Amino acid sequence: MKRLINLSPSRGGRWLLGLVPFLVLGMLYLSASSARLADNPNDRLLPSPGSMAQTFHHLATAENVRTGQIVLWTDTFASLERLLIGVGISALIGLVVGILSGGIPLLRAKLSPLITVTSLIPPMAILPILFIAFGTGEAAKIALIVMGVTPFLIRDLQGHALRLPDEQLIKAQTLGASSWQVLLRVLLPQLTPRLLNATRLALGSAWLFLIAAEAIAAQEGLGYRIFLVRRYLSMDVILPYVAWITLLAFVLDQLLAWVSRLAFPWYHADEGDKS
Repeated sequence: MKRLINLSPSRGGRWLLGLVPFLVLGMLYLSASSARLADNPNDRLLPSPGSMAQTFHHLATAENVRTGQIVLWTDTFASLERLLIGVGISALIGLVVGILSGGIPLLRAKLSPLITVTSLIPPMAILPILFIAFGTGEAAKIALIVMGVTPFLIRDLQGHALRLPDEQLIKAQTLGASSWQVLLRVLLPQLTPRLLNATRLALGSAWLFLIAAEAIAAQEGLGYRIFLVRRYLSMDVILPYVAWITLLAFVLDQLLAWVSRLAFPWYHADEGDKS
């Protein structure tokens, strides 16, 4: 008799089991929504799926009378631009500093305390400082993402560099590699796929910082729209926007995973059927 910890579902079984929690949550929402709408057809707290679908379709197809833009796509493109720029800058800084700090002990001794302290500062606490320093434009929102994500990436890459076998570094130097060649030919190829995985983990925080910044100072964006309509209790807008943000985050996560597997298949060789 197999123990429970040794039982693994098939690929199709994993998909089915993964859908179960979503089906349960959907049924609970439908039940609660139906009950509230039966008592009050004008209830705005738990709108019906049909009402949310109609509102979402309107936001995705109808032009705004004042601006002439389609609200959903304007908000989506504005938020994605801020997110991708912020995460891209964070990934570049994280990779460069992570390699240097992880591979050169003298730099690690100087940078590690600063990186550790920076990673402990709550990014939301410095948001007012960023608005004062950069204004309420795009720079402050992007800077918040960079400040929140970069220290995590640096610490993760530095730690991974330190866990690499010493034999690799010794063999490279025995064959005549200089310090820069060791960094570029030994550390860089092994830290790049790690960077993609760490970025996937950091995306959730990046979205949080983006939504918070947009809620405080923005004229367009997914976070701006959610906080704009909250005063009217427009849950038929808020809930679809939350679902849309979740879908975008999932697509970005899977895109990074696909790029990692395509570019670095050796890094995922041990995952096998567990992925």
